[in-house]
Amino acid sequence: MGSVTGAAADERLRRWRLVLGGDSADGTGRALTGQDAAMDGALTALYGGGDSGTSRRSGGNRSAGLGASAPSVARWLGDIRTYFPTSVVQVMQRDAIQRLGLSALLLEPEMLEAVEADVHLVGTLLSLNKAMPETTKETARAVVRKVVADIEKRLATRTRATLTGALDRSARVSRPRHRDIDWDRTIRANLKNYLPEYGTVVPERLIGYGRASQSVKKEVVLCIDQSGSMAASVVYASVFGAVLASMRSLSTRLVVFDTAVVDLTDQLDDPVDVLFGTQLGGGTDINRALAYCQSRITRPADTVVVLISDLYEGGIRDEMLKRVAAMKASGVQFVALLALSDEGAPAYDRDHAAALAALGAPAFACTPDLFPEVMAAAIEKRPLPIPDTTANP
Repeated sequence: MGSVTGAAADERLRRWRLVLGGDSADGTGRALTGQDAAMDGALTALYGGGDSGTSRRSGGNRSAGLGASAPSVARWLGDIRTYFPTSVVQVMQRDAIQRLGLSALLLEPEMLEAVEADVHLVGTLLSLNKAMPETTKETARAVVRKVVADIEKRLATRTRATLTGALDRSARVSRPRHRDIDWDRTIRANLKNYLPEYGTVVPERLIGYGRASQSVKKEVVLCIDQSGSMAASVVYASVFGAVLASMRSLSTRLVVFDTAVVDLTDQLDDPVDVLFGTQLGGGTDINRALAYCQSRITRPADTVVVLISDLYEGGIRDEMLKRVAAMKASGVQFVALLALSDEGAPAYDRDHAAALAALGAPAFACTPDLFPEVMAAAIEKRPLPIPDTTANP
């Protein structure tokens, strides 16, 4: 029993030593060897402080040791993939780009081949797109395509199934032909007309489905803020846009904006093309973007407009709100998402969010897993499944 307790205590001391970094004041008195020393060195290179030339393999003080050398960074990327799980590697890569200014090194093909691809890396690459040399672009597209394929594999099937059901339900008619009657819903809607003496329900109102049709049933407009803070949302929205565009019964338009508006609908057959058509960063003019979207709406009662933005408006605030009100008054289902990502709600303009909520369009952050349910609710014109954890002004 004593040896077990001693082993547990030794493991706790080892973990504290890795966390505290081995400074003379850390109080552990523990030296690291072998793989622990290598892990410690990888952590030091990123999270250490002081002169970048100091090494800690020998137990010295913490220091940032990546510098700006592509070979050293490539080695470090290989080390962290060896010692840490993928989820931790992705966090460390993101921290390295932010803390140590390594964005420029991602313009080198060798570096891109070494990194662990995720949504955040795609956002960084898109922000560097205009500065990317031709020798790097194909590698960058391959990295982005891998991430897009992973997202699509995870979300596409459920999205199509959820929205197909919503579209079918939204097409129900009140005077169906006999073969189109939805008997389950018809019986439930007429239970008050149950005649016990006959053991039957007399249906006053028949409920059914509209006959299957290849024609477009609903129109969807995705209006995406491409300011730098919305990078992950841009990635997910582009993938969802491609999935929605693949459904015959939906007509999907995808618009991105900063202070200018770009319609990328023609590229929706390939979300990678959509992503490389964006330009992350810059200002924001929501009013101009909504004006463009509003001008393209031909069937307002059958249209869903999804604005994905942190609502920091650089354009005309009152005009923006008037456009939302006008669209809703015409029958458009308007959805305002502060983010479409797994990161929760970003910083956002609370005054604008409150103003939208007053118009009957509450703004909330939405995860990719919830997005199909949100779209299904909008298509069926029922209340949106707003997450309980979101505080709506």
